[in-house]
Amino acid sequence: MARLIDQKRLNKQTAEDDVKGRLFVDPSTCKLTDLSGVRLLRCGVDTVRQLYRGMIRLGVLALFEKTGTIVEFAGQRWHTGRVGRDSGYQFKLQNADLGFVLLIKNFNAKADSIGPHLKIEVSPHTIDTLSPDRLQARMDYYASEILEHVEVNQCAVHLALDLQGWQPPADLVSRMHCRARNHRDVSGINSIEWATKSSVYGRGETSMFGSASGVQLCIYNKTEQAKATDKLDYWQSVWRRNDDPFDDACLDNYNPDQDVWRIELRYHHSVIQQFASGSTQVSTGQLIDTRTFEAFCPHLDGLWRYGLQQFKLLTRPGCYDPFWTLIREDVRVELPVESLMDDTEYKRYYKTAAGFSGKNVELFVGNFVSLLARERVGATKAFDRLREWECWPVIRDHYAAKDMGERAIYRHIRDLLEERHVRWGRAV
Repeated sequence: MARLIDQKRLNKQTAEDDVKGRLFVDPSTCKLTDLSGVRLLRCGVDTVRQLYRGMIRLGVLALFEKTGTIVEFAGQRWHTGRVGRDSGYQFKLQNADLGFVLLIKNFNAKADSIGPHLKIEVSPHTIDTLSPDRLQARMDYYASEILEHVEVNQCAVHLALDLQGWQPPADLVSRMHCRARNHRDVSGINSIEWATKSSVYGRGETSMFGSASGVQLCIYNKTEQAKATDKLDYWQSVWRRNDDPFDDACLDNYNPDQDVWRIELRYHHSVIQQFASGSTQVSTGQLIDTRTFEAFCPHLDGLWRYGLQQFKLLTRPGCYDPFWTLIREDVRVELPVESLMDDTEYKRYYKTAAGFSGKNVELFVGNFVSLLARERVGATKAFDRLREWECWPVIRDHYAAKDMGERAIYRHIRDLLEERHVRWGRAV
């Protein structure tokens, strides 16, 4: 695709104004778009997940001898429970009033050995209440109470912009350009599969693009979601406290009679690690090399802009939709820290299969096919699961070096599976 352009921004006097202009004109068609009615309520961190490595302290797992009970831990009362294997952890301690969920004991590591045994999830109201340094100190304290030999692993964050005066167009999916390799539209369902590449749910009230294991964009009706989770009162208090910084005359920015829509960018911890390993400070030339949420906070503005360059809402081929220009250029993440976006060159560091013999990939695929045959799993389902795995990029790059695209990889697995069935039989 040719280089994308933004439409020209004009102020109320129709003079060019790249800072506060809310009138946009398409240079090719001269069509005017007025976004003066868009009210930006808040852009903030909606979710924090901090990961830790270490060895589980004696007595911690004893808290879960009887799950579903209230226990005393770290000077607070917590509800104990088990969690599904898909989470990667076995147990959880939850205190919704504090706004913390502690996921403990990684499924793939022994409790008496050092491993990625802890993930701390923080709710929006706690992120909003505590400054980044105080929040990091609280998470580090809980980690020290659960683990010995504590080592900070990495963090994951969700950034959310709430606004009124705009709603997703009916042709959102066709106009949204991104690297997602497939998409599907689903209507009239109650359950949501969060790992899909691109989906539209219900009556267009939720649209998702990208993978949960990478960068994911989600656009949804926040008013309806807040009502469903009984948190509308809290969010209304948040929306009322911020005026629109682009309209000094707007003293009552939030309209309770109008739905709030949310634009949310979700960054997996592996993506944050890629930024930490590949981004450099312009003034020093040093890698940012962060591990904690507190240390990464000054780069959240850069993360927001990066996400809206990965997902591109276009008004026509080669031209950004004015709304996308507005929220990409004008929105800043609300945090009490100085932004380092202008002093940082953001770049993701990717581990590639270059120089890698691929022996491990070939061995894995062979064993994978044998397991598929035993479990009577078809090639299509197997390939879909394979693409959701964190190691899929390495497998994809290995076969790409052999001039094999995704369709060719699928056919390769299908042929191996057929050969396995013919030569050895199913489930043998």
